[in-house]
Amino acid sequence: MTGGEFVLSTIQGDPIMAISLASLKRSSALSSPRILVHGVAGVGKSTFASAAPNPVFILTEDGLGTLDIPHFPLARSFDDVMEALAALYSEDNDFRTVVIDSVDWLEPLIWARACKDNGWKSIEDPGYGKGYVAALDLWRQYIDGLNALRDEKGLTIIQIAHTEIKRFDSPEHDPYDRYIIKLHARAAALLQEHSDAVLFANYRISTVKSDVGFNKKVTRALGSGERVLYSAERPAFLAKNRYGLPDVLPLSWDAFASAMPQFQAQS
Repeated sequence: MTGGEFVLSTIQGDPIMAISLASLKRSSALSSPRILVHGVAGVGKSTFASAAPNPVFILTEDGLGTLDIPHFPLARSFDDVMEALAALYSEDNDFRTVVIDSVDWLEPLIWARACKDNGWKSIEDPGYGKGYVAALDLWRQYIDGLNALRDEKGLTIIQIAHTEIKRFDSPEHDPYDRYIIKLHARAAALLQEHSDAVLFANYRISTVKSDVGFNKKVTRALGSGERVLYSAERPAFLAKNRYGLPDVLPLSWDAFASAMPQFQAQS
């Protein structure tokens, strides 16, 4: 038996197509980024996304305020969100960015659909976390829709999320608090893995210790109101990127785009 014949016969005894060196590929074109932005309330996440190239918003919460940006009607169900994604995919348009605002308000819509599909009164009904596992199938359908817009239509994807503070139990250190995405842990992990950049938006803060007498000191936070994006993970917050971005950037689309190879190539 030749080596090729051996390969063809080893996986469950069924013939398969052999992989050869002729199938090797190299990617020269840069795909549009998939960005997940989370941050404290009112820091300017929606404003940041609104400055992206020719955006359209899919709203699951009424959070645009005075921003005059094209947007679909407020989504009140998971199907509304998927229909908006389908419209962008199937109908002619010149949008270059789709913004989902926000994914943590999308989550209860997904839970409601999972409950409807399975006859549950609540996502907790099946017990042992089974409801949240079932919800992941709907999250994956949503992600498939985003990927189709990115891969086949060239749209940049921006997902906006609120943040919350939770204790992190580190295997190496004592537990500490950190900012995380305000989603169920399974859904948060899925969206983080899917995203090319997870950015944390916050105000730049420094701390000083002040002597208040009686051999006591208190720590006070000082801030100038400057808003920043963090692109690399730290103990205090979750972040990542696949582009070699600076660890800290101004919370400005122009500053972000100037550091991104995709947008540099377009300028």
